[in-house]
Amino acid sequence: MGGLKDRYIRFDWAIKRLLRQKANFDVLEGFLTVFIGEEVKIVEILESEGNQQTQDDKFNRVDIKARNSKGEIILVEVQNTSELYYLERILYGVAKAITEHIHLGDTYKEVKKVYSISILYFDIGKGADYLYVGQNKFIGVHTNDQLVITAKEKGALVQKSPAEIFPEYILVRVNEFDKVAVTPLEEWVAYLKSGVIKENTTAPGLQEARKKLQYYSMTDAERYAYDEHLNAVMIQNDVLGNAREEGLAEGRVEGRAEGLTQGRAEGRAEAKKDIVKSMLSNGLSVEQAAKYSGLTVEEVESIK
Repeated sequence: MGGLKDRYIRFDWAIKRLLRQKANFDVLEGFLTVFIGEEVKIVEILESEGNQQTQDDKFNRVDIKARNSKGEIILVEVQNTSELYYLERILYGVAKAITEHIHLGDTYKEVKKVYSISILYFDIGKGADYLYVGQNKFIGVHTNDQLVITAKEKGALVQKSPAEIFPEYILVRVNEFDKVAVTPLEEWVAYLKSGVIKENTTAPGLQEARKKLQYYSMTDAERYAYDEHLNAVMIQNDVLGNAREEGLAEGRVEGRAEGLTQGRAEGRAEAKKDIVKSMLSNGLSVEQAAKYSGLTVEEVESIK
Protein backbone atom coordinates (compact mmCIF):
# COMPACT_ATOMS: atom_id res chain seq x y z
CA MET A 1 0.00 0.00 0.00
CA GLY A 2 1.06 3.54 -0.61
CA GLY A 3 0.58 6.49 1.75
CA LEU A 4 -2.34 7.59 3.87
CA LYS A 5 -4.56 8.05 0.85
CA ASP A 6 -4.46 4.28 0.30
CA ARG A 7 -6.30 3.45 3.51
CA TYR A 8 -9.59 1.77 2.66
CA ILE A 9 -12.85 1.53 4.56
CA ARG A 10 -13.62 -1.89 6.04
CA PHE A 11 -16.22 -3.87 4.10
CA ASP A 12 -18.55 -4.25 7.11
CA TRP A 13 -18.86 -0.46 7.34
CA ALA A 14 -19.08 0.07 3.58
CA ILE A 15 -21.84 -2.50 3.23
CA LYS A 16 -23.89 -0.74 5.91
CA ARG A 17 -23.70 2.63 4.25
CA LEU A 18 -21.82 3.18 1.00
CA LEU A 19 -22.63 0.03 -0.96
CA ARG A 20 -26.38 0.56 -0.66
CA GLN A 21 -26.05 3.63 -2.87
CA LYS A 22 -26.79 3.10 -6.56
CA ALA A 23 -23.60 5.00 -7.51
CA ASN A 24 -21.58 2.30 -5.72
CA PHE A 25 -23.39 -0.75 -7.09
CA ASP A 26 -20.32 -1.44 -9.29
CA VAL A 27 -18.27 -2.31 -6.17
CA LEU A 28 -20.98 -4.63 -4.88
CA GLU A 29 -21.58 -6.14 -8.34
CA GLY A 30 -17.87 -6.92 -8.64
CA PHE A 31 -17.87 -8.57 -5.21
CA LEU A 32 -20.91 -10.71 -6.06
CA THR A 33 -19.59 -11.61 -9.53
CA VAL A 34 -16.38 -12.97 -8.00
CA PHE A 35 -18.05 -14.95 -5.22
CA ILE A 36 -21.05 -16.28 -7.18
CA GLY A 37 -18.96 -17.07 -10.25
CA GLU A 38 -21.11 -15.36 -12.86
CA GLU A 39 -21.68 -11.74 -13.80
CA VAL A 40 -24.15 -10.07 -11.45
CA LYS A 41 -26.10 -6.90 -12.17
CA ILE A 42 -28.01 -5.40 -9.25
CA VAL A 43 -31.42 -3.94 -10.00
CA GLU A 44 -32.25 -2.75 -6.49
CA ILE A 45 -31.45 -3.01 -2.80
CA LEU A 46 -34.46 -4.42 -0.95
CA GLU A 47 -35.49 -3.57 2.58
CA SER A 48 -37.18 -5.98 4.96
CA GLU A 49 -37.28 -6.78 8.65
CA GLY A 50 -34.25 -8.96 8.11
CA ASN A 51 -31.82 -6.23 7.14
CA GLN A 52 -32.90 -3.37 9.36
CA GLN A 53 -30.18 -2.20 11.73
CA THR A 54 -31.27 -2.62 15.34
CA GLN A 55 -29.60 -2.43 18.73
CA ASP A 56 -28.64 -6.12 18.54
CA ASP A 57 -27.11 -5.75 15.08
CA LYS A 58 -24.08 -3.67 16.07
CA PHE A 59 -21.47 -6.31 15.42
CA ASN A 60 -23.38 -8.95 13.53
CA ARG A 61 -26.45 -8.40 11.39
CA VAL A 62 -24.90 -6.25 8.69
CA ASP A 63 -26.95 -7.32 5.70
CA ILE A 64 -27.53 -6.34 2.13
CA LYS A 65 -30.53 -7.80 0.42
CA ALA A 66 -30.40 -7.22 -3.33
CA ARG A 67 -32.34 -8.30 -6.39
CA ASN A 68 -30.27 -9.04 -9.50
CA SER A 69 -31.27 -8.69 -13.16
CA LYS A 70 -32.44 -12.35 -13.20
CA GLY A 71 -34.89 -11.65 -10.38
CA GLU A 72 -32.85 -13.68 -7.90
CA ILE A 73 -32.37 -12.57 -4.29
CA ILE A 74 -28.87 -12.12 -2.85
CA LEU A 75 -28.24 -11.81 0.88
CA VAL A 76 -24.84 -10.61 2.12
CA GLU A 77 -24.02 -10.67 5.81
CA VAL A 78 -20.91 -9.81 7.81
CA GLN A 79 -20.49 -11.50 11.19
CA ASN A 80 -17.79 -10.06 13.45
CA THR A 81 -18.38 -12.09 16.59
CA SER A 82 -19.05 -15.73 17.35
CA GLU A 83 -22.60 -17.06 17.20
CA LEU A 84 -23.54 -20.59 18.22
CA TYR A 85 -26.53 -21.12 15.91
CA TYR A 86 -25.24 -19.24 12.90
CA LEU A 87 -26.23 -21.79 10.22
CA GLU A 88 -29.74 -22.00 11.65
CA ARG A 89 -30.00 -18.23 11.44
CA ILE A 90 -28.92 -17.99 7.81
CA LEU A 91 -31.33 -20.81 6.94
CA TYR A 92 -34.13 -18.81 8.58
CA GLY A 93 -33.04 -15.65 6.73
CA VAL A 94 -33.11 -17.44 3.36
CA ALA A 95 -36.53 -19.01 4.05
CA LYS A 96 -37.86 -15.58 5.03
CA ALA A 97 -36.48 -14.03 1.82
CA ILE A 98 -38.21 -16.70 -0.28
CA THR A 99 -41.58 -16.25 1.41
CA GLU A 100 -41.36 -12.45 1.38
CA HIS A 101 -41.12 -12.46 -2.40
CA ILE A 102 -43.93 -14.81 -3.31
CA HIS A 103 -47.41 -13.35 -3.06
CA LEU A 104 -50.81 -14.88 -2.44
CA GLY A 105 -52.12 -16.19 -5.76
CA ASP A 106 -48.65 -16.66 -7.28
CA THR A 107 -47.68 -20.08 -8.56
CA TYR A 108 -44.63 -21.89 -7.22
CA LYS A 109 -42.69 -20.99 -10.36
CA GLU A 110 -42.45 -17.48 -8.89
CA VAL A 111 -40.15 -18.81 -6.13
CA LYS A 112 -36.76 -17.17 -6.72
CA LYS A 113 -33.31 -18.63 -6.16
CA VAL A 114 -31.59 -17.09 -3.15
CA TYR A 115 -27.84 -16.70 -2.65
CA SER A 116 -26.64 -16.30 0.93
CA ILE A 117 -23.08 -14.98 1.31
CA SER A 118 -21.65 -14.85 4.83
CA ILE A 119 -18.36 -13.10 5.58
CA LEU A 120 -17.23 -14.59 8.89
CA TYR A 121 -14.59 -13.08 11.17
CA PHE A 122 -14.93 -15.87 13.73
CA ASP A 123 -14.18 -19.59 13.74
CA ILE A 124 -17.42 -21.31 12.82
CA GLY A 125 -15.92 -24.80 13.16
CA LYS A 126 -13.38 -27.20 11.67
CA GLY A 127 -12.33 -27.00 8.04
CA ALA A 128 -9.12 -26.39 6.14
CA ASP A 129 -10.45 -23.99 3.49
CA TYR A 130 -11.34 -20.30 3.69
CA LEU A 131 -14.31 -20.69 1.31
CA TYR A 132 -17.15 -23.19 1.55
CA VAL A 133 -20.17 -23.47 -0.75
CA GLY A 134 -23.35 -25.39 0.03
CA GLN A 135 -25.80 -26.35 -2.73
CA ASN A 136 -28.73 -28.73 -3.02
CA LYS A 137 -28.10 -31.75 -5.21
CA PHE A 138 -30.22 -34.89 -5.45
CA ILE A 139 -27.93 -37.91 -5.75
CA GLY A 140 -29.04 -41.42 -6.66
CA VAL A 141 -28.53 -43.66 -3.63
CA HIS A 142 -27.63 -46.67 -5.82
CA THR A 143 -26.54 -45.02 -9.09
CA ASN A 144 -24.74 -41.97 -7.69
CA ASP A 145 -26.05 -39.84 -10.58
CA GLN A 146 -27.57 -36.37 -10.17
CA LEU A 147 -31.26 -35.86 -10.74
CA VAL A 148 -32.23 -33.25 -13.35
CA ILE A 149 -35.64 -31.60 -13.05
CA THR A 150 -38.08 -30.86 -15.87
CA ALA A 151 -39.55 -27.35 -15.64
CA LYS A 152 -41.58 -25.02 -17.82
CA GLU A 153 -39.96 -21.79 -18.90
CA LYS A 154 -41.42 -19.31 -21.39
CA GLY A 155 -43.86 -21.93 -22.64
CA ALA A 156 -41.22 -24.60 -23.28
CA LEU A 157 -40.09 -27.56 -21.22
CA VAL A 158 -36.49 -27.20 -20.05
CA GLN A 159 -34.08 -29.29 -17.99
CA LYS A 160 -32.91 -27.70 -14.73
CA SER A 161 -30.58 -28.81 -11.99
CA PRO A 162 -31.92 -28.44 -8.43
CA ALA A 163 -29.00 -26.05 -7.81
CA GLU A 164 -30.73 -23.56 -10.15
CA ILE A 165 -33.77 -23.55 -7.83
CA PHE A 166 -32.58 -24.23 -4.29
CA PRO A 167 -30.65 -21.66 -2.24
CA GLU A 168 -26.87 -21.50 -2.38
CA TYR A 169 -24.87 -20.76 0.76
CA ILE A 170 -21.38 -19.28 0.56
CA LEU A 171 -19.30 -19.05 3.75
CA VAL A 172 -16.12 -16.96 3.63
CA ARG A 173 -13.91 -17.80 6.63
CA VAL A 174 -11.79 -14.67 6.50
CA ASN A 175 -9.34 -15.59 9.28
CA GLU A 176 -8.36 -18.83 7.50
CA PHE A 177 -7.00 -16.94 4.48
CA ASP A 178 -3.18 -16.77 4.50
CA LYS A 179 -2.21 -16.86 0.83
CA VAL A 180 -0.56 -14.33 -1.44
CA ALA A 181 -3.51 -12.88 -3.35
CA VAL A 182 -3.28 -13.74 -7.06
CA THR A 183 -6.80 -14.50 -8.31
CA PRO A 184 -9.72 -12.01 -8.09
CA LEU A 185 -11.26 -14.19 -5.36
CA GLU A 186 -8.04 -14.12 -3.32
CA GLU A 187 -7.72 -10.36 -3.80
CA TRP A 188 -11.23 -9.84 -2.49
CA VAL A 189 -10.64 -12.06 0.56
CA ALA A 190 -7.34 -10.22 1.24
CA TYR A 191 -9.30 -6.93 1.24
CA LEU A 192 -11.98 -8.41 3.52
CA LYS A 193 -9.29 -9.58 5.94
CA SER A 194 -6.88 -6.66 6.03
CA GLY A 195 -8.29 -3.79 3.96
CA VAL A 196 -5.50 -4.14 1.36
CA ILE A 197 -6.26 -3.48 -2.31
CA LYS A 198 -3.47 -3.85 -4.86
CA GLU A 199 -2.79 -0.72 -6.88
CA ASN A 200 -2.83 -2.63 -10.19
CA THR A 201 -5.83 -4.82 -9.35
CA THR A 202 -8.10 -5.92 -12.17
CA ALA A 203 -10.48 -7.84 -9.90
CA PRO A 204 -14.13 -6.90 -10.56
CA GLY A 205 -15.24 -4.27 -8.04
CA LEU A 206 -11.85 -3.68 -6.41
CA GLN A 207 -10.61 -1.01 -8.84
CA GLU A 208 -13.89 0.82 -8.15
CA ALA A 209 -13.43 0.24 -4.41
CA ARG A 210 -10.00 1.93 -4.61
CA LYS A 211 -11.74 5.09 -5.80
CA LYS A 212 -14.90 4.95 -3.72
CA LEU A 213 -13.92 3.39 -0.38
CA GLN A 214 -11.01 5.61 0.61
CA TYR A 215 -10.92 6.49 4.29
CA TYR A 216 -9.79 10.05 3.60
CA SER A 217 -12.63 10.70 1.17
CA MET A 218 -15.10 10.56 4.09
CA THR A 219 -16.17 13.72 5.90
CA ASP A 220 -14.79 14.37 9.40
CA ALA A 221 -18.13 13.30 10.91
CA GLU A 222 -18.19 10.07 8.86
CA ARG A 223 -14.58 9.29 9.82
CA TYR A 224 -15.38 9.85 13.49
CA ALA A 225 -18.36 7.47 13.33
CA TYR A 226 -16.26 4.92 11.43
CA ASP A 227 -13.38 5.11 13.93
CA GLU A 228 -15.87 4.64 16.79
CA HIS A 229 -17.21 1.55 15.03
CA LEU A 230 -13.69 0.07 14.68
CA ASN A 231 -12.97 0.87 18.32
CA ALA A 232 -16.19 -0.81 19.46
CA VAL A 233 -15.48 -3.93 17.37
CA MET A 234 -11.96 -4.21 18.79
CA ILE A 235 -13.18 -3.72 22.38
CA GLN A 236 -15.91 -6.30 21.81
CA ASN A 237 -13.43 -8.83 20.41
CA ASP A 238 -10.92 -8.20 23.23
CA VAL A 239 -13.53 -8.64 25.92
CA LEU A 240 -15.00 -11.75 24.30
CA GLY A 241 -11.50 -13.19 23.92
CA ASN A 242 -10.72 -12.55 27.58
CA ALA A 243 -14.09 -13.93 28.70
CA ARG A 244 -13.55 -17.04 26.61
CA GLU A 245 -10.08 -17.65 28.09
CA GLU A 246 -11.30 -17.09 31.65
CA GLY A 247 -14.30 -19.34 31.09
CA LEU A 248 -12.15 -22.13 29.66
CA ALA A 249 -9.66 -21.81 32.52
CA GLU A 250 -12.50 -22.33 34.98
CA GLY A 251 -13.83 -25.27 33.00
CA ARG A 252 -17.07 -23.57 31.98
CA VAL A 253 -18.15 -24.57 28.50
CA GLU A 254 -20.93 -22.02 28.41
CA GLY A 255 -21.46 -18.69 30.14
CA ARG A 256 -18.64 -16.19 29.84
CA ALA A 257 -16.67 -18.41 27.44
CA GLU A 258 -19.05 -17.38 24.69
CA GLY A 259 -19.62 -13.82 25.90
CA LEU A 260 -22.64 -11.93 24.72
CA THR A 261 -23.86 -14.28 22.05
CA GLN A 262 -23.54 -17.85 23.27
CA GLY A 263 -23.43 -18.07 27.04
CA ARG A 264 -25.96 -18.65 29.70
CA ALA A 265 -27.94 -15.63 30.81
CA GLU A 266 -25.61 -14.82 33.70
CA GLY A 267 -22.56 -15.21 31.44
CA ARG A 268 -24.03 -12.82 28.92
CA ALA A 269 -24.79 -10.28 31.64
CA GLU A 270 -21.24 -10.51 33.03
CA ALA A 271 -19.66 -10.16 29.60
CA LYS A 272 -21.88 -7.17 28.81
CA LYS A 273 -20.74 -5.48 32.04
CA ASP A 274 -17.11 -6.15 31.09
CA ILE A 275 -17.66 -4.64 27.66
CA VAL A 276 -19.26 -1.51 29.14
CA LYS A 277 -16.38 -1.11 31.63
CA SER A 278 -13.84 -1.51 28.81
CA MET A 279 -15.65 1.02 26.65
CA LEU A 280 -15.69 3.57 29.47
CA SER A 281 -12.03 2.97 30.35
CA ASN A 282 -11.15 3.40 26.66
CA GLY A 283 -12.62 6.88 26.65
CA LEU A 284 -16.15 6.30 25.34
CA SER A 285 -18.85 8.39 26.98
CA VAL A 286 -21.75 6.89 28.95
CA GLU A 287 -24.05 7.66 26.01
CA GLN A 288 -21.71 5.93 23.51
CA ALA A 289 -21.32 2.89 25.79
CA ALA A 290 -25.11 2.67 26.02
CA LYS A 291 -25.42 2.93 22.26
CA TYR A 292 -22.90 0.17 21.53
CA SER A 293 -23.97 -2.20 24.31
CA GLY A 294 -27.72 -1.87 23.85
CA LEU A 295 -28.16 -0.87 27.52
CA THR A 296 -29.89 2.27 28.77
CA VAL A 297 -27.86 5.23 30.06
CA GLU A 298 -29.15 4.42 33.56
CA GLU A 299 -27.91 0.79 33.31
CA VAL A 300 -24.48 1.97 32.15
CA GLU A 301 -24.37 4.47 35.01
CA SER A 302 -25.05 1.64 37.49
CA ILE A 303 -22.10 -0.40 36.10
CA LYS A 304 -19.55 2.46 36.37
